[in-house]
Amino acid sequence: MKKIIVIGCPGSGKSTFSRTLQEMTGIPLFHLDMMYWNSDRTTVDKAVFRERLSNTIQKDEWIIDGNYGSTIELRLQACDTVVFLDYPLDVCLNGIKERRGKPRTDMPWIENEDEEDAEFIEFINNYNAESRPKVMRLLDKYSDKDIYIFNNREEANEFLNQI
Repeated sequence: MKKIIVIGCPGSGKSTFSRTLQEMTGIPLFHLDMMYWNSDRTTVDKAVFRERLSNTIQKDEWIIDGNYGSTIELRLQACDTVVFLDYPLDVCLNGIKERRGKPRTDMPWIENEDEEDAEFIEFINNYNAESRPKVMRLLDKYSDKDIYIFNNREEANEFLNQI
């Protein structure tokens, strides 16, 4: 377990899980959101994002947290371990609510407590119908990897406690 991707619906706790995993293993942690977003809420050029990701993947060890469907297969090819936080919709929506107004190491800005990004919430509401089937197909395709699928926080915490 040296090259790990942590994926799942927004709000599932990928960054929190990844930080704990990093603390326990000492493996460097990289957040896709930090590679993709500027602090003014604009995105970097796609070529810049891919270069940042490529530079990270070439390292000897890493934990990369985030989805970004356009690059998931690239990360699956490079990793040895996949953690998929496959949580119910209500858990993810609550996760989004709980993080508003709090500083986060995985985002270059603080989400305002009064903000609700309707497009983002719609993506979360549609995740299980639209994104999850694609993820499951890719996990089948890369079944040679060590794949851990957790259906709730207790399962994920149990995994972390065994490290």
